[in-house]
Amino acid sequence: MSSTNVTPSSGHDSSHDRSDDTSHGSLKSYMVGTILSLVLTLASFGVVMYRLVSPETGLVAIVVLCVAQLVVQLVYFLHVGASRSQRANTGIFVCTAFLIAVIVGLSLWVMHNANVNMMPTQMSIERAMAHD
Repeated sequence: MSSTNVTPSSGHDSSHDRSDDTSHGSLKSYMVGTILSLVLTLASFGVVMYRLVSPETGLVAIVVLCVAQLVVQLVYFLHVGASRSQRANTGIFVCTAFLIAVIVGLSLWVMHNANVNMMPTQMSIERAMAHD
């Protein structure tokens, strides 16, 4: 028989009682994550609401702030990191993100090419009907 770490009084598996901070965050890390998330959200809001930069630069700023927000969420709340215990989670996340980017990017490319190649661009309705 295999021995398990179950205490008879609680029926609780004591192998989860380890104080391993690599899998769970502390109150301090959650507060840092929350504050960073709020700052990045307010920065994105400020770029759009107050039109601090041109629309093209604003779009780039929002994308950069979005990626920074994603990294903050992953590190501080989902605990995806580079530590030995988190490498599998990080690898799975990177592969999933890559596959989603490829699928979305190629779908947009196909739809764009279908729109460009199948729709008359410089032809009026009268001219199209005259060719019949």
